[in-house]
Amino acid sequence: MHPSRFPISFSPRSALLLVLVAAFATSGCTRLKSMFKGEKPDEAVPVVEHYEKGHRSIRNGNYDLAVATFKRLVAQYPYGPYTEQALIETAYSQFKMGANDDAISTIDRFLRTYPTHRNSAYLYYLRGLVNSSRDTVFLQRVWKLDASRRDLATPQQGYNDFKIVTERYPNSRYAADAAKRMRELRDLFARHEIETALYYLQRTAWVAAIERAEYMMDTYPDSIYENDGIAVMAEAYTQLGNTALAESARQRLQQKEPGHPWLAGRWPDYPSTFRKLNPFASEKSAIDLDEKD
Repeated sequence: MHPSRFPISFSPRSALLLVLVAAFATSGCTRLKSMFKGEKPDEAVPVVEHYEKGHRSIRNGNYDLAVATFKRLVAQYPYGPYTEQALIETAYSQFKMGANDDAISTIDRFLRTYPTHRNSAYLYYLRGLVNSSRDTVFLQRVWKLDASRRDLATPQQGYNDFKIVTERYPNSRYAADAAKRMRELRDLFARHEIETALYYLQRTAWVAAIERAEYMMDTYPDSIYENDGIAVMAEAYTQLGNTALAESARQRLQQKEPGHPWLAGRWPDYPSTFRKLNPFASEKSAIDLDEKD
């Protein structure tokens, strides 16, 4: 008889064996195809090739591919100098991609795993860069929104990161730039306090304006807004009718910045109602006189 006329039956054990054989055969075919194409399965790729591919992707600006490559490297080779460097470059690539939360997570993981690593100064510096620019969204860049009016929690964390660099690693190559960025952030925080003081001035809350200006000058001494703080105090004391303190503030401002616009009656320069209602106008502060309606 023709063999096709006989029914074929399989036990459950035989069926399972056939499934496993088919799976391994499919996997083997895939590997053979990769070998014929000159490609290696991921687990057969040496660590140095993974690293060089990821590093080449960074040089080409392909940060997505760099992150994916370095993650494969870390998964296959969880220990060693290439793994440590791959984690560092993963964090850098995530920062360049704008994936700031992922970058912070990678940096924190590295610092927990290697707390005394020779590149710790760079990791804190990079974390400072990420945190200080974490809330710089697209609209801020396009519409020139004032960063001092945004939530300053992450810039404050960035300031703390840069401070760690300057205090723990004063001789590192990142210390000088970290100090410079700390000064810039101090000016950002000082501007926030002046903006608040001007808000109180506009609403005739003279005492609150004075207190905010004093707080700014005490907390952020030598900021670029120190003379604006003096001007706030001079204006508020004038409005309160305290001529002695108003004159004292005026003389102090005259000595420190004789060209300050408050002395000429041109400060603060609040934006017009029309500008505030115009959704297409960039943000304008009462501090700035160089941009007119």
